Amino acid sequence: MSGSPSVARTSVAVGILMLLGGCMGPRPAIPASAGTTPPVSWRTLVGPTAPIEADWWRGFGDPMLSALVDKALIHNSDIAFAAARVDEARAMARLAQTQQWPLATAGAGGSEARTIVLGRGSDAFSGQPQVSISYDLDLFGRLSAASAAGRASLLAASDTQASVTLAVVSTTASSYIALLGLDARLAATRATLASRAEALRLARRRAESGYTSRLELAQAQSEYDGAALLVPLAELAISRQENALSILVGDAPGDIARDARLEALTTPAIPDGLPAEILRRRPDLAAAEATLVASDRSLDSSRAALLPNITLTGSGGVALSTALANPIGLFGLGGSILTPLFDAGRLRSQADAAAARRDQAAFAYRRAALIAFREVEDGLAAVDRLQVQQRLVGDQVIALTETVRIATNRYREGYAPYLDQIDAQRNLLAAQLVAIQVETDRMNAVVTLYQAMGGGWHPSGQIQTVAASNQRKQP
Repeated sequence: MSGSPSVARTSVAVGILMLLGGCMGPRPAIPASAGTTPPVSWRTLVGPTAPIEADWWRGFGDPMLSALVDKALIHNSDIAFAAARVDEARAMARLAQTQQWPLATAGAGGSEARTIVLGRGSDAFSGQPQVSISYDLDLFGRLSAASAAGRASLLAASDTQASVTLAVVSTTASSYIALLGLDARLAATRATLASRAEALRLARRRAESGYTSRLELAQAQSEYDGAALLVPLAELAISRQENALSILVGDAPGDIARDARLEALTTPAIPDGLPAEILRRRPDLAAAEATLVASDRSLDSSRAALLPNITLTGSGGVALSTALANPIGLFGLGGSILTPLFDAGRLRSQADAAAARRDQAAFAYRRAALIAFREVEDGLAAVDRLQVQQRLVGDQVIALTETVRIATNRYREGYAPYLDQIDAQRNLLAAQLVAIQVETDRMNAVVTLYQAMGGGWHPSGQIQTVAASNQRKQP
């Protein structure tokens, strides 16, 4: 029965630890109101649909657009910043993981002294090299929970980088499409200016011959000047758009090479996907979920800090001295148990704060999911309604073009006043500008829909793979 005292001491220690564990209180649960239930289906059905490719922007059929996106993936500052944040998170995850391993340190000290031995001076040199090892048993998982939180934070940073990359790709595509739309506006304005110049020439000739009044000449001059005013405005908008797009792809403000027209772009197929699938196809939602996991593991680590901490230590070394005939080996073994007794509620407050941060992350994920559902619904509705608008405004442009032709012929033949031609030209220009804007918005709605549906991203990181491939091609 010699083992009975040891068993008794072990039982007492286990009982104390269980009692301390009970003092932690129940683990706070995630609020039920933070849950998210995806819709069964989308409100708007637009077809036909197709799976999303990782390089979906090539579906517009414009090599210059693809080249700009590839350049942005390599040189964009936001992507580079997000990549640096991933490197930071990776280092912090390694740091948290190393806390679970033993810590070994080495040191050495030396001294030289003169002493008196039997009335005679004696010089002696001594040294003591030593190695010390300490290890935290992590009995209640404080360090392992912190390491898990670090890994989840790294995953969140990686998913955030993918989300930033997708946003840069979408913004680059939208900016390029908007630039082509401005080009189309400038072309329509210049065509109208040429028509107004011809009308002004005709009005001046008729006024000089006395066939019409000076009022028509003044009206023609006014309409010409009004159309001429639109040209520098369109050129200014183009210059600003080029500057913004240059910064987006990592260049100084400058010209953007392009040879395509807005109407020459092809429309990629509408991406497919059910609401429940969106939760796994968007990198921002994956980042929000990983942040929630990291917050939950941090809560475990904070709660474990309320319990005892057991550390084992050991050291070994050698005492060397010229006064000794042989070196003397030294060693030491020990352990310590530290448990909080009174800290005025500091550790408990830290655990409560960690629980609150975990709940914030849960609600942030719910909000991000609801926003994702809304963005897809808005994108589908925009594509559907803009297609209808495009057909209607296209019919209007055809009708007004014919109206201008008839009004111009009647005016030249003297059967109608100049005011009829002016009104027809004004209406045609307005309809043309609306048609250009609708087409630009429709193309950009497709881009926005691709972004809302995840842009072909999945947890393995297709978008990041494209970026990494382009990075390797960089000279």
